[in-house]
Amino acid sequence: MAQPLKGLRVIDLTKDFAGPFCTMILSDLGAEVIKVEKPGYGDETRSWGPPFVKGLSHYFLSLNRGKKSITLDLKTTAAQKIIRQLVQDSDILVESFRPGSLTQYNLDYARLRRLNKALVYCSISGFGQTGPYRDRPGYDIVAFAMSGIMSTTGEEGRPSVRVSIPVADIAAGHYASTAILACLSRRLVTGRGEYIDISLYDSIVSWLSYLATYYFATGKEPRRMGSAHPSIVPYQAFKCKDKELVIAVGNDSQWQALCRTLGFERLSEEKRFSTNPDRVRNRAKLIPMLAGRLRKNTTAYWSRALNENGVPSAPVYKIAEMVRDPQIKNRGLFKSTRSDIPELVSPIRFIKDHKGFSNPAPRLGQDTRKVLQELGYSKASIKKLAENKAI
Repeated sequence: MAQPLKGLRVIDLTKDFAGPFCTMILSDLGAEVIKVEKPGYGDETRSWGPPFVKGLSHYFLSLNRGKKSITLDLKTTAAQKIIRQLVQDSDILVESFRPGSLTQYNLDYARLRRLNKALVYCSISGFGQTGPYRDRPGYDIVAFAMSGIMSTTGEEGRPSVRVSIPVADIAAGHYASTAILACLSRRLVTGRGEYIDISLYDSIVSWLSYLATYYFATGKEPRRMGSAHPSIVPYQAFKCKDKELVIAVGNDSQWQALCRTLGFERLSEEKRFSTNPDRVRNRAKLIPMLAGRLRKNTTAYWSRALNENGVPSAPVYKIAEMVRDPQIKNRGLFKSTRSDIPELVSPIRFIKDHKGFSNPAPRLGQDTRKVLQELGYSKASIKKLAENKAI
C-alpha cells in the first residue's frame, strides 16, 4: 500500500531541530522531502557531536531520515531561481529563517504564492512572525525557560531542570506537521494553499495544559514536585530495593488494588486516604508509608505484582533496557538500516502498513545534480553553477 503522502513534494529550508522534525514526519508519511542546505557547511546539526557515524552527527541522523539533500547559496540569484522552479511543482515549503529574512531573496510566501497558488507555506521560528520578540533568536531551551514549565520542573528547593530532549522544538515540529496536513485537506476542496506561522514559544506554552488552568483557578504557581503529580496521589517514582518504579493510581479502584498488592489493606479502609482528593491533602503522610514498603523488594517483583493486580506501574528504564523491551521489539520501533546503527522509525501504524525502509539521512548535497537535472539543467549549466558557487 502506498504511503499517504506519496506523490507530494516538500521543499525543506529548515535547520536545527523543530523544522527538520516536522519535515521528517512528512517524509515518514511518504512525501519527497528536498532539504536545501548551505554549500560547504549544511545544516549546523551536522557538526553537533561527537558521536559521529560515518562522518554524520548522531543529532543530524536522528532528524533527517528519508530526505534528499541539495546545496544552494540562497544569497545568489541563480539559487533563488532554482527554488522558484522547485516551487512551481511542489506542494509544501517549510522554512525556519528569522522572520522576514526570505523577503530579501524574493522567497517569501507572497511572492511564491504567485507561482503556485496551491502551495502550503509554513514558517517556524522562535517567537513567531509578529510581536515584540519576533526578531529574537530562539533555541529550544529559551522557549522552554519562558514557558512556565521549566519553573515547575525538578525538585523543590533545587534549580530548574531542562528536560533531556528539546520539548519546545518537538512541540513546534508536531504542530507544524499537523497544520500542514490540515491545509492539504482543505486544499482538496478549495484548490488553494495557505500560510502557517508556528513558534517554539507558542507551541511549548500550549503544553502547559492543566498547569495553566491550575494557575488561573487558584492564583498560585504550581510547585516543583520531582516526578510527583500536583493533583493525583500516588502518581510518581519510588525507590525499590534496586531501581526506581513509577506507580500511577488514577482512580479509587486502583488505589484499593495497590493497597492489596502492598499488603496495606488497613490503609484502604482509612478515610483520610479513601478518595483521590483525600490522598492529595494527606500526601505528606501517605507517600513515606508507601516508599517504606516498596523499598523492601525489587523493582521487577513489584512491577510484576502491581500489573497483575491492575495497578499501572513501570520500571524507570535506561535506554539500553528500553531497546531490549519485548513490546518495543514487537512494535518495531528500531530498524536496521544501511548505516552502521539502528534508527528510530515513525510510531505511526496503519492497518495496511508500508513495509519499506526509508533511506538514511543524506550526505551533504548528495542529490544536488540529480534534482537540477530533473529541472532541466544540463551538465554544463550545473558545472557553471558550481563554478559561481551557487551550489
